Amino acid sequence: MPKAVWNDLVVAESDDTVLVEGNHYFPRSALRDDLIRDSATHTVCPWKGTASYYSLEHEGSTSKDAVWYYPEPKPDAEMVRDRVAFWKDVRVVD
Repeated sequence: MPKAVWNDLVVAESDDTVLVEGNHYFPRSALRDDLIRDSATHTVCPWKGTASYYSLEHEGSTSKDAVWYYPEPKPDAEMVRDRVAFWKDVRVVD
């Protein structure tokens, strides 16, 4: 089962991921709410839409904008609605 791991913590775990452009998109419900903080960062993907971000925080460690999601994906990217993906120092392992 795919897991997103940061600083030896499992941040998300689910057997219901969607693989898009090499990234596992986990259900939002699989993400640990106790580790995330809202971010003001936004980026734009030409075909998925505007991405929003969360930062991860735990015991004094922070990974800024390590989690992204598309609150209102474009029609061709509906498969990522209500899902999150990871980068930076978050590893996705099976």
